[in-house]
Amino acid sequence: MTAGTFVAEPGLASRSWGGRSFLEFMITGGLTLALFPLAYLYRHAIGLDDAQYKISFAAFYAAYVINDPHFSVSYLLFYKNIKQRLWGDEFGGAQRVRYLVAGFLVPIALVAWITAAMVVKSAAILGAMVQLMYLLVGWHYVKQGFGVLSVLSARRGVRFSPLERRVLLTHCFAGWAYAWASPAEAGRDYEEAGVMYRAIAHPAGLELVTLVVFCASCAALLAVVGRRLWLRQAFPPWAASSGYLMSIWLWTIFSQVDPLMIYLIPALHSLQYWYFVYLLKRNEAHFQYRTEARPAEQAPFLRFAARRLGLLFVSAVGLAWLLFHGIPELLDSTIVATTAAMGLEPDVSPYGLGTTPYLAAFATFINIHHYFIDHVIWRRENPDTRFLQQI
Repeated sequence: MTAGTFVAEPGLASRSWGGRSFLEFMITGGLTLALFPLAYLYRHAIGLDDAQYKISFAAFYAAYVINDPHFSVSYLLFYKNIKQRLWGDEFGGAQRVRYLVAGFLVPIALVAWITAAMVVKSAAILGAMVQLMYLLVGWHYVKQGFGVLSVLSARRGVRFSPLERRVLLTHCFAGWAYAWASPAEAGRDYEEAGVMYRAIAHPAGLELVTLVVFCASCAALLAVVGRRLWLRQAFPPWAASSGYLMSIWLWTIFSQVDPLMIYLIPALHSLQYWYFVYLLKRNEAHFQYRTEARPAEQAPFLRFAARRLGLLFVSAVGLAWLLFHGIPELLDSTIVATTAAMGLEPDVSPYGLGTTPYLAAFATFINIHHYFIDHVIWRRENPDTRFLQQI
């Protein structure tokens, strides 16, 4: 998600939320606080090796319906009404330029990058793209956290001054920079879906500099919180604050504090994303139900909305399977493995890219492209985001 400015409905901040507020809190980040102690108790109960095996196994299959579809649903949101967004009046000015860049120029550049790696069989070229993915993933996490804070706060009528927004964003980016620079990297070899590559080295001095900047951003954040207390201004709801802080502190900076949470954090991030997709599409369905549905379709709203949200979810799961498994596994089995079996490459390893380069290429492409298209979907210039304002 990307930060935007939203206008809450009159009187929204004074409404009571009860159990719904607690559920929102858990989905948008609060569940992390419960899982950390549970992960600690679990690995001490059955041992680290068994716990890692079982949790990684569960996370791998959960990705089919949580992690992977959260990428593919962004494609369904982004490329709908493509004609109106490119040539009609749905988007205008800078938003149309963003749409063109994210939707067409970025994927062309990424495909060219992957093609170059495949043609010359260079793990270094493909590995550089993998490193770009890992550099940007922290940026994506913290920006989504800021988006959660902005949207949920606006829905409750809480506003931030320009200075507060700058401080909040600075804390996001400082946390991302420190997480990437820590620990120092000497340029070791890594593996991604069978592709071996050497990481770009960065010195210990960079870690120290980013730590100092991060600490300064913490001080600035505490200062604006203290100012709100002094002025007795309204604070963001718990769900907004937890989504913001979890994204920066426990999902990005200290994600490796517990070896089991490494497997669960992507799912927590994806659940957070799915919640806002749900809000947007449910309220859009409510609008359609009130304004567009024909009398013959006037079934109870829950059934009306369930059909639309269910179709979106099933489509996202199917598309995710194709993009992350079906197509790349077919290419690896027919192009890479067949090439080796025919004797053109006696051993797959001399192929230079391992046994599953297409699996690595597709996953990397989708991750990086997702970061760019999210920057378009979740902006206030996108007319669809008006549905996030509603209850």
